[in-house]
Amino acid sequence: MRVTGAQSLVRSLEAVGAEVVFGIPGGTILPAYDPLLDSTKVRHVLVRHEQGAGHAATGYAQATGKVGVCMATSGPGATNLVTPLADANMDSVPVVAITGQQSRGLIGTDAFQEADICGITMPITKHNFLVTDPAEIPRAIAEAFHLAATGRPGPVLVDIPKDVLQEMTSFSWPPELRLPGYRPTLRPHGKQVREAAKLIAQAQRPVLYVGGGVIKAEASEQLRELAELTGIPVATTLMARGAFPDSHRQHVGMPGMHGSVAAVASMQRADLLVALGARFDDRVTGQLSSFAPDAKIVHADIDPAEISKNRKADVPIVGDCKEIIGELIDAVKTEFERARPDLSDWWTQVDSWREDYPAGYEWPDDGSLSPQYVIERIGELVGPDAVYAAGVGQHQMWAAQFVKYEKPRTWINSGGLGTMGFAVPAAMGAQFGLPDTQVWAIDGDGCFQMTNQELATCAIEGAPIKVAVINNGNLGMVRQWQNLFYSERYSNTDLGTHKHRIPDFTLLAEALGCAGLRCEAKEDVDATIRRAMEINDRPVVIDFVVGKDAQVWPMVAAGTGNDEIMAVRGIRPLFDDDEVSQEAAAEAAAAEGEQA
Repeated sequence: MRVTGAQSLVRSLEAVGAEVVFGIPGGTILPAYDPLLDSTKVRHVLVRHEQGAGHAATGYAQATGKVGVCMATSGPGATNLVTPLADANMDSVPVVAITGQQSRGLIGTDAFQEADICGITMPITKHNFLVTDPAEIPRAIAEAFHLAATGRPGPVLVDIPKDVLQEMTSFSWPPELRLPGYRPTLRPHGKQVREAAKLIAQAQRPVLYVGGGVIKAEASEQLRELAELTGIPVATTLMARGAFPDSHRQHVGMPGMHGSVAAVASMQRADLLVALGARFDDRVTGQLSSFAPDAKIVHADIDPAEISKNRKADVPIVGDCKEIIGELIDAVKTEFERARPDLSDWWTQVDSWREDYPAGYEWPDDGSLSPQYVIERIGELVGPDAVYAAGVGQHQMWAAQFVKYEKPRTWINSGGLGTMGFAVPAAMGAQFGLPDTQVWAIDGDGCFQMTNQELATCAIEGAPIKVAVINNGNLGMVRQWQNLFYSERYSNTDLGTHKHRIPDFTLLAEALGCAGLRCEAKEDVDATIRRAMEINDRPVVIDFVVGKDAQVWPMVAAGTGNDEIMAVRGIRPLFDDDEVSQEAAAEAAAAEGEQA
């Protein structure tokens, strides 16, 4: 069938099952927008900024497990996708970005709105294509979707010159994929699985260290079966919240810089870490040289490049987490027939950490609203069936700590890159992917001002997301570091959203076609959240005006080891073999005596 390259592109998107494309038209991609108008299978959502398109594609992919798609024109349109592509790459999200490019004869001449987007994005994409023959468009799209979704997921870019989109070609489907050397290992090596099972059967202080790969492999049920079979404590990373139910007896919380004391301490004192779809990143390990010094490491990951990259694995297992955990269950059952370890002493220790250092917070001295309380109440009232997206900073950590996640794909955030402005467009993408699910964006007043223009998209296109702006008047996490490490010298972190109420978030919300609500008192929090839940004909923005000095605890300061974790400022968890902690305990006991 004779078609233009642009028609071939749209038909290819239909054939691979693309449902939604987030994008903005421009000169070089314009030929693709004409046949897109006639498609009954692919919906285009006109965003207000290409960064919004990229994060929306990520939110859609994270919420649904499908490939997210974004589209932009050449030059600045394409370069505006760089941040979301880098973000998706760090968090292993399947995204396909389609960009227009200057006509073939103008490539390399510094033509108007020309940029070598393939060269620019090479380090931050799983793969990218420059399509110079219209006959190759179906194959490029099919390969892009296959690469994005299989193995370790990630973003793929397809760059198509304008004249290639305009040229006539023949369309045929399915195309033959030509991906020499691309053969992701899905099935694990049986011997390695058996070795891992032996270590589990021998360990006295094991921990299951669960990363986002478990969610991407759809392996949550298998994880629960393995955990209940072994009785091992489970720690879920920031990217794995919801992979294992928070309410489960064996869940010890989130590890890392702002993780729970129980999770950090149990991993630090473990004699075996079974890492499943996790990458031993610096925010989890702290100072790498002192991380889990007595632990043997079983590292299971679909990406062989991750194994032993940061911490040497005693038992490396390459494969899909669902396959690995399934085989590990069988191997552990065989080992347990011979002998089963008694973990009662280990659980006594873990439970003592949980009981002594539960998640908590103090109300601001000035009587202002507690941000932790606000987020906790959102989680309680909205419930575990909703999808929660977060920006980056203090509110992100509080959302990870104080909302209870029971199911996978209900928590969406920018973990690896830490992209401010992520929440609103990601929530929008999730809402288009799950139109019948309530989607909440928990955002900061700094993050919100970066991408809130996408609320206009939400209002016009019918995505009634709820946005809780945790308005502390500052760049909160930066202010916290200035408070702790820069002698309270608050250089350029006051945003003026408290002092001047600029912008007025409720008026801004109304201007963007949303309902605008404001809450400043504890007694109004529940009623305001319920009011937002009742409004479903447009997006809702709630300006929660909270105290400016609230801080995220626990905390492992950057560059220090996890043994240095502070439950709150100046108070470290009490490890028996820690001289500093013993001194702190003595001081605390003396202080209690004086108060008595």
